[in-house]
Amino acid sequence: MPPTILRTLARHIPTVAPVPNRAVLSLSGSQVSEFLNGIVASLVHDPIKGPLYTAFLHAQGRMLNDAFLYTSSDSAGKRSYLLEYDPRPSEAPPLISMLKRYVLRAKVKIRDVSEQYDVWAAWGNSTVEPPRQWSWARSGVVEPKWDTPEWPWGLQDESILDRRAVGMGRRFLVKKGTLPQETSDHELASSDAYTLHRILHGVPEGQTDLPAMQAFPMESNLDIMGGLDFRKGCYVGQELTVRTYHTGIVRKRILPVVIHKPDQQVSEIVTPSMDAPSYPVHVSVQPTIVRQPGDNRTIPRPRGAGKLLSTCQGVGLALLRLEHVEAVEKGDMRLEFDVESGESQGRWAVSHWWPDWWPRQPDE
Repeated sequence: MPPTILRTLARHIPTVAPVPNRAVLSLSGSQVSEFLNGIVASLVHDPIKGPLYTAFLHAQGRMLNDAFLYTSSDSAGKRSYLLEYDPRPSEAPPLISMLKRYVLRAKVKIRDVSEQYDVWAAWGNSTVEPPRQWSWARSGVVEPKWDTPEWPWGLQDESILDRRAVGMGRRFLVKKGTLPQETSDHELASSDAYTLHRILHGVPEGQTDLPAMQAFPMESNLDIMGGLDFRKGCYVGQELTVRTYHTGIVRKRILPVVIHKPDQQVSEIVTPSMDAPSYPVHVSVQPTIVRQPGDNRTIPRPRGAGKLLSTCQGVGLALLRLEHVEAVEKGDMRLEFDVESGESQGRWAVSHWWPDWWPRQPDE
């Protein structure tokens, strides 16, 4: 459960906001489902069934892009996909170039249609999602058990139920430069409001949180968010992903954190900071041993805990080593990072919390 003061940051009224840093590709053709099923980490049905959340992985199992696949239909009723992703430069090749290399002789047409669409998100309506059920592997991999006989991501074209976390709402495409019809009964907010919304729900997204060629899908919560299928046939990056599921162990997770001064307790934060400084992306988060009076033991310096990811209004997401998270909860350790220059120069502490929806390990 998040610290009490952070709940004042959340919007509890129907809200609609644009989603930043997204591009859209059109993928059509008689073999589009078969083509996508061979390269993404989720099962893509043929014929097209509905939208879904998924990921593109490197051959060695690291992240390239997280992505949403929306269904679409033309005037003749032909079904196709619209693929939404983060186009910002990274260590990976541009997604559209990679996809075109995979096409070969497949009957698939790929076009960049980013100039035709904007991506929006809506949340805060009165719909209550029932408690989610989970499937656990010995490795620590967790999969959602969808609680509906219908397609869990919805069936509407150019729209998807965002089920990466309970309470995320809905995501959809609208024609470029136009406001969605939801603005008539939702409060219109900025893209920062959407970023804050997903941080408070513990949802990583895009190149900042899932850096290409670096992030591992399970450490990045792709399993928990429903973006991985461990039982489908071959796809790029499958070997290491499935091996981790069966014989590996998940040692890190992305968790939401509140950023504060090292000598400040989270409970002491009276008002969330609307003017919180900006923090460097991917700054290293380091563990510090907390010694009790009279403790003179020689304790080896622990390994680096992880790194800071997206931030907004004094909260953020951080990739943290789970053994250090456990030590922090016992009071034996704290997590800190240093900023050498800029408006946030100095030493800062991060305190994590577990979102309300987060899966709980069942009793053995």
